[in-house]
Amino acid sequence: MKSTLSKQIGECIRELRLQTGQSQVVFGERCGFFQTYLSRIENGKANPTINAIEVIANACGMTVFELFDLVREQMPSTKKRKR
Repeated sequence: MKSTLSKQIGECIRELRLQTGQSQVVFGERCGFFQTYLSRIENGKANPTINAIEVIANACGMTVFELFDLVREQMPSTKKRKR
């Protein structure tokens, strides 16, 4: 089972890429990644390293922290566990 976080990060990256009007090929080249790897990230099928996420964030014109803020805002609400 793939994590919700992986899917959410991928969806957020896809949305940011599409907002810039870039294809996966062009955006992948800008990041130094193959299109197939970027596709797997966007579909939540790859677990990119923090360094890869930083490269993607920078290519979107933001910091990794700003990207994580966007991801957090889009995460579905989850019930908090009782301790």
